[in-house]
Amino acid sequence: MSGQDVNLVLRSTRVVTPEGTRPAAVAVAGGTIDAVLPYDADVPAGARLEDFGDDVLLPGLVDTHVHVNDPGRTEWEGFWTATRAAAAGGITTLLDMPLNSLPPTTTVENLRTKQGVAGPKAHVDTGFWGGAIPSNVKDLRPLHEAGVFGFKCFLSPSGVEEFPELDQEQLARSMAEIAGFGGLLIVHAEDPHHLADAPQRPGPAYADFLASRPRDAENTAIEGLIAHARRLNARVHVLHLSSSDALPLIAAAKREGVRVTVESCPHFLTLTAEEVPDGATEFKCCPPIREAANQDALWAGLADGTIDCVVSDHSPCTTDLKTSDFASAWGGISSLQLGLPAIWTEARRRGHSLDDVVRWMSAAPAELAGLTRKGAIEAGRDADFAVLAPEATFTVDPAELFHRNQVTAYAGKTLHGVVRSSWLRGVRIASDGELAEPTGRLLERER
Repeated sequence: MSGQDVNLVLRSTRVVTPEGTRPAAVAVAGGTIDAVLPYDADVPAGARLEDFGDDVLLPGLVDTHVHVNDPGRTEWEGFWTATRAAAAGGITTLLDMPLNSLPPTTTVENLRTKQGVAGPKAHVDTGFWGGAIPSNVKDLRPLHEAGVFGFKCFLSPSGVEEFPELDQEQLARSMAEIAGFGGLLIVHAEDPHHLADAPQRPGPAYADFLASRPRDAENTAIEGLIAHARRLNARVHVLHLSSSDALPLIAAAKREGVRVTVESCPHFLTLTAEEVPDGATEFKCCPPIREAANQDALWAGLADGTIDCVVSDHSPCTTDLKTSDFASAWGGISSLQLGLPAIWTEARRRGHSLDDVVRWMSAAPAELAGLTRKGAIEAGRDADFAVLAPEATFTVDPAELFHRNQVTAYAGKTLHGVVRSSWLRGVRIASDGELAEPTGRLLERER
């Protein structure tokens, strides 16, 4: 260890690096990882040592799918509460979705409004997706140049009138425009015709809601999306995959060289339709939580690389919008603070390692967004870390969650993996449930 400008050394018997988990000492200088060194390397004079013993040092997680809803629907969530929940859950970077806030991120002016609100409140580094809606093709390039990380669209109704879906012609037009400047289109892929043809039975029965969002809606939408991407040589990303039936189609497209990536979410990978009580709309999301056999196939898709990453799709609302009627209740799962332990609990049961979890929840989302300073413990990256006690367990108490409305599908579940602390550019931002003042930065896409 040279010691030049190193002001902090983090040591653990288990450090998750791109080369695997090993004992190591991580030297930090000026908020950047200076070197990953042997565990017993000398600590430079003047540098502070933090020794985590056998707790695991992970790269801070990167969550590229978060609905912060700020400004405009801040009673649902907000940058202050969402980023505190993120920090408490080991997430040090998040990207905010372009809808559910008022205004939506569909023009540069609206982006600047969102950035102005987020700046003073962000406990973690925060970036923004733009939105692609029927009326804003002319705004896509300016938004790209203003630093958004890509563009989200819906192929079926979004649930909010200010963010309408794209039909197939509009999808092709927006995709061609985005491909023309090398951008990324991320897609809520459910086909509206299949949804319209599905049985619609209001009420508290989860089986009726599940029937109203059939797998065919996802499968057909993804098939069409891949066809457009193939024709236009466009880069596309499938959001929150829930239908395992689409995996062979996606895998074939990847082998062919179509530029498609895919995410799934903790709720699809840890919760099952069979366990959802009637009326329990904290479990409602679109696309929906499906059956256990479907979940097994999603895990196989993660294991073989067809699914690239796991992100939260944290989509909160006020308690009153979670009525007992699955048809009318707001659809969204609040999980920002719980994603890491939820996934780790199921991953360890299925024989996966923390190296796998870090790949899915940190490295791959960072790569998706082009965040070259995030996602790994290696020299030159930001000194963003999570410290996890992987063998420790806790039972989810909604009252201990930091997001604004303490409604969660994980209430009462016992999970493995306690986040002891989170670090942003070498500064501890969360420690055993205590949060520091906000020091997050606003991120723009790297040129």
